[in-house]
Amino acid sequence: MYSSTFPIMETFYSIQGEGYYQGHAAFFIRLAGCDVGCVWCDVKESWDAEKHEVRSVDSLLEEVQKTNATIVIITGGEPLMYDCGPLTEALREAGFKTHLETSAAYPLSGKWDWICVSPKKFKQALPDVLSDANELKVIVFNQSDFEWALQHAQKVTNSSLLFLQPEWSKEKEMLPLITEFIQQNPNWKLSLQIHKYMGVR
Repeated sequence: MYSSTFPIMETFYSIQGEGYYQGHAAFFIRLAGCDVGCVWCDVKESWDAEKHEVRSVDSLLEEVQKTNATIVIITGGEPLMYDCGPLTEALREAGFKTHLETSAAYPLSGKWDWICVSPKKFKQALPDVLSDANELKVIVFNQSDFEWALQHAQKVTNSSLLFLQPEWSKEKEMLPLITEFIQQNPNWKLSLQIHKYMGVR
């Protein structure tokens, strides 16, 4: 039995639509609560934790175990606002791979098989979290984000994978610029939100 609880906006079993694990089946646990405040956030309803149900680790684990998932993605909101240790411990003990999606604005907690850091200009990413990133994913909303991406690439390890992802509402405008940037900087890769093309969460 695990005693910890978390505010939960939603849980669902779907396809990871972004980054290195794009196309993989995964169970998503979206924690509620975020003070990063991205103007283009597509889940602003996750920001206020008090508006969402509080659930136990046991109930979350039970739900995951009803699926065929092998990967569980903890996303938000900003998951690192909470101590993720009890949640990742329960999931890993049950045999699941734990993946984190974070802005790195808070100290790292929990045990992770994969960490995707997507730094935001609205709240500085912590160096200690950036150094643990398996994947750096920069959202491209305007041209200044390319320089932002290069700056943060210097803060992750040489083994970290580098992705650029167009902000959904600016995709047609930004994709040609991202393509040109990647051609000039081939250590970067393109990430697209394929779940939105598919019409799934």
